[in-house]
Amino acid sequence: MPNRLVNETSPYLLQHVDNPVDWWPWSPEAFAEAREREVPVLLSVGYSSCHWCHVFSSESFEDELTAAYMNEHFVNVKVDREERPDIDAVYMEAVQAATGQGGWPMTVFLTPDAEPFYFGTYFPPEPRHGMPSFMQVLEGVRTAWAGRREEVAEVAQRIVRDLAGRQLDYGKAGLPGAEELGRALLGLTREYDAARGGFGGAPKFPPSMVLEFLLRHHARTGSEGALQMAADTCEAMARGGIYDQIGGGFARYSVDREWVVPHFEKMLYDNALLCRVYAHLWRATGSDLARRVALETADFMVRELRTEQGGFASALDADSEDPSSGRHVEGAYYAWTPAQLAEVLGEEDGALAAAYFGVTEEGTFEHGTSVLQLPQDGPVVEAGKVASIRERLLAARGRRPAPGRDDKVVAAWNGLAVAALAECGAFFERPDLVERAIEAADLLVRVHMDGMARLARTSKDGRVGANAGVLEDYGDVAEGFLALAAVTGEGVWLEFAGFLVDLVMARFTAEDGSLYDTAHDAEQLIRRPQDPTDTAAPSGWTAAAGALLSYAAHTGSAPHREAAERALGVVHALGPRAPRFIGHGLAVAEALVDGPREVAVVGHPEDPATAALHRTALLGTAPGAVVAVGLPREADGSGGEFPLLAERTLVRDLPTAYVCRHFVCARPTTEPVSLAEQLGVVHP
Repeated sequence: MPNRLVNETSPYLLQHVDNPVDWWPWSPEAFAEAREREVPVLLSVGYSSCHWCHVFSSESFEDELTAAYMNEHFVNVKVDREERPDIDAVYMEAVQAATGQGGWPMTVFLTPDAEPFYFGTYFPPEPRHGMPSFMQVLEGVRTAWAGRREEVAEVAQRIVRDLAGRQLDYGKAGLPGAEELGRALLGLTREYDAARGGFGGAPKFPPSMVLEFLLRHHARTGSEGALQMAADTCEAMARGGIYDQIGGGFARYSVDREWVVPHFEKMLYDNALLCRVYAHLWRATGSDLARRVALETADFMVRELRTEQGGFASALDADSEDPSSGRHVEGAYYAWTPAQLAEVLGEEDGALAAAYFGVTEEGTFEHGTSVLQLPQDGPVVEAGKVASIRERLLAARGRRPAPGRDDKVVAAWNGLAVAALAECGAFFERPDLVERAIEAADLLVRVHMDGMARLARTSKDGRVGANAGVLEDYGDVAEGFLALAAVTGEGVWLEFAGFLVDLVMARFTAEDGSLYDTAHDAEQLIRRPQDPTDTAAPSGWTAAAGALLSYAAHTGSAPHREAAERALGVVHALGPRAPRFIGHGLAVAEALVDGPREVAVVGHPEDPATAALHRTALLGTAPGAVVAVGLPREADGSGGEFPLLAERTLVRDLPTAYVCRHFVCARPTTEPVSLAEQLGVVHP
């Protein structure tokens, strides 16, 4: 019989509807039930494409005896971390403070007042590797609750007090300048893996936001070291198994330092961020590899993550069914043996593909299978032959059981996808990608945004979720709208971005200018989450700072500029000390130091000369430059849709570009070559 999750919209929660565990969604009613029964709350947090979440569920939550014990002694609450990042952040902070590590699945035991007192992640069904079994944990917590409740309550209250004492105060830290950005680059250089690309050891994550900072730093300063780190890391990832060599798109991370074996789940946010980074690497260098990977990643998102409503699904699972065993295993969809290649391609092309993609008899993954790569020492193969092999392998793979897809649409991650697709479409003259970006942005406005411009966090099948948007939703969606405004010349997207950044200032900002992850009127948890660090995706804090800065550049608004500067105090504080974990903030700071530049292209949209100037402006590498294009805006505000176009005139009746920064404008130009020189365009 289905449990209380049956009416939820989260695919992760719906995966647990038929568990024998009597799951509750996070709700006041669940905690009221715990108070009435005088039992603790077992909070289980995960997400749909999480491999170990599936393992934990199959081993314990689907076990009748374990479920019966959970139901008798606990109120069991299941949370999708992607749907409620605020709950996840608060309790993950407690887990990390108590244990020194964290991750998903996350298992936390709470008092009926939602105060945590015991923590963990995955627990096996039997004791192993020094870990207690899940049943041992349940019995231990139940015994402590029954016999030492005052001690448990004291521990819980102390944890809550400790968390409350972690209030951040970076609003008065000062502006990040050239000195802090230079020290951040030096710190990254120390942690750089010169032999393999990337930073740190295994597991190795794609450092998308750090790469964006490196590209912007090179554009501003000419640092060849910054560009080399970015280019070499991008090439290493694109050649490795973390990149899907036949279908495009990136897996979540590599389990080794060499980028060979990925953790196979594919997340929308990773692919949106990396798509944009490779597009920007192409813009900076003209690299054919960067162009190919950017476009293949964009096409992957459209082909495999786009929903019927025009938005983008959150993720593809790591696991899928292995036809030979009938079991769900990680990587079954993506790995190959030489024999499987020959079966699809024939003996000659199969052997060629094995050499080209690094598929060996011993295998690079499990059970003699290999993850496809592009080894540096592989054979040189004619481009048409490679395309044919890829096409046939992709078709054959499509006949395998596919990984599951988490179909919920997350506002923040769709904002990132809008920005990536809009820019790829513009850079590579793919209007279809711009159309996909517009459709996703339209869904965000129609479904996620209410009449007060407040955002809902998620939707599924066109049905809006019940959870309010958090700061990253406002920052990333505003960023997507600003990118779309620059590409399309449609000022309505700038207007929508303005609604969102105004709400950031009104509902998420502290008096000192620091930012909270949740709005002032959001549900009150044991602590109001406030995390400025950029990890898998931009933090809400730095995403909002970037959107505020760009909006201020578009409009000349001093309050928005000041809000951005106050928010960037966190980069002044953290950039030199922990540059790997504030990458997006560093990239925004590069825009701040550079201006950012304001580019106004005035001319009739149908004039090819206007289009040439517009394209040149979009290809500029100047960090964070904002671009407006359209008819001139008159002094009374009529005419063009962008404030940057106000009172701009045509020179000799020709489409004209204006570049300004720091309240100073360069000489207007009608020539793309001259504009390119002002904006650092590598290849107009």
